[in-house]
Amino acid sequence: MGGDTHLETITVADHAAGSDEVVEANFLFVFIGAYPHTEWIGAAVARDAQGFILSGPELLRGADHPRWTANREPYLLETSLPGVFVARDARRSSMKRVASAVGEGAIAVHLEHQYLDKL
Repeated sequence: MGGDTHLETITVADHAAGSDEVVEANFLFVFIGAYPHTEWIGAAVARDAQGFILSGPELLRGADHPRWTANREPYLLETSLPGVFVARDARRSSMKRVASAVGEGAIAVHLEHQYLDKL
């Protein structure tokens, strides 16, 4: 990044080509959670067309009613596989912010304890 008092340029590295390009810029936004990277989970839990994992009440809405088999409603961060919870950027309805991701992780642990207590 370049600039004396504010951002003026960024350097974009193309590792495949082995080159760098300096680009003028006034602002920089980092979107690290824009793509869920959930391919590894396969068909084990329900995902939307973009790959984000469905959870909680959204599992019971309209066409998004996939494979919910428990005799109760899913917990807020519970996936279509009862007892498996999702948090952070992989979850469809998450805020995609660091602070909320930390909070969701804590909530997921609490919900997992609730789930295990009822086994």
